Amino acid sequence: MTAQTTPTILPFAPPSASTSPSNGDVNPYGVVFAPKNVPAGNTIHPGDILVSNFNNNQNLQGTGTTIVRMDSTGAVTTFFTAPAGQGGMTAALGVLTNGWVIAGNLPTADGTPATVQPGRLSVLDPFGDYLGGIGSSGTVDGPWGMAIRDTGNGTSGTANVFVSNVLSGVISRFDLTYTTSNLGATVLVLANGFNHRLDPAALVLGPSGMAYNAPNDTLYVASSVDNAVYAIPTATAAHSAPVSPVLVFQDFLHLHGRLGLQILPNGHFLIANSDGSNADPNQPSELVEFSSTGQFIAQMPLDPNNGGAFGVAANNLGWGTVRVATVDDNTNRLNVTTTVIP
Repeated sequence: MTAQTTPTILPFAPPSASTSPSNGDVNPYGVVFAPKNVPAGNTIHPGDILVSNFNNNQNLQGTGTTIVRMDSTGAVTTFFTAPAGQGGMTAALGVLTNGWVIAGNLPTADGTPATVQPGRLSVLDPFGDYLGGIGSSGTVDGPWGMAIRDTGNGTSGTANVFVSNVLSGVISRFDLTYTTSNLGATVLVLANGFNHRLDPAALVLGPSGMAYNAPNDTLYVASSVDNAVYAIPTATAAHSAPVSPVLVFQDFLHLHGRLGLQILPNGHFLIANSDGSNADPNQPSELVEFSSTGQFIAQMPLDPNNGGAFGVAANNLGWGTVRVATVDDNTNRLNVTTTVIP
């Protein structure tokens, strides 16, 4: 009898788990699934979920130092702890097919906009060890969101890593060539001109979550300042100058400081509202679904209070099945749902 090769949804991921590690970090921001072809023998396994924490145990913004990992059994362990002064792990979080993790941070000294620093983009091996940083001050300035196009096979490949910089309004593209032991990187400013500002409550607002659509080679960017989605065409092509973003849709009724962004297998946008701007107490912490052209479809609250919805990730299991992971900033929990996309 041959082994089952059809994509499976079993075993079910636990529906919920705490994202707060032993050091007490809170305020989960980024959430990402490990690719299905991550090689064996590492700490990270295919389908594992990584979550980054932005605040420390005193709930000071930009001081959290940890990335936690939830495996298929629901066990949560600390994958990475940043050195002192390099905290504020953001939603700029991704995993390459060789198991290496790209992680952004935006630190503060006291949790306020007055002490915000540009941060860095770190490369971690599949065991959570720090390998080094990539980028410069012109291409890493408050890394806030990330999307990855990866053509790797688990041992080697190339990838385009897109990073939104919330302190400059710039979208950077890192073109990587990698093996299990080496990494080469070149970088360019893909787009600029996004609205951005410091904020006394949200800390920073600007270009945030992103999602890459391969069929039309377009990068979609969520803007938390103007509650809009922008498109950057020819996102992986060679460019001699920054590309001008194109407005896809803007919605002040259903978008409230939008942060997380994913594209579902049916082409719909899945958006997490952080309530950092345009907050509405009657629509707290909403997860919102839009069509590919920006038509509102549905929404649901992730938390009964404002400020709970941040990162969102979707893992396409095939055969119309998708696993969606969201984080709740108010309860410091990771929530996982498996569903069939019509």
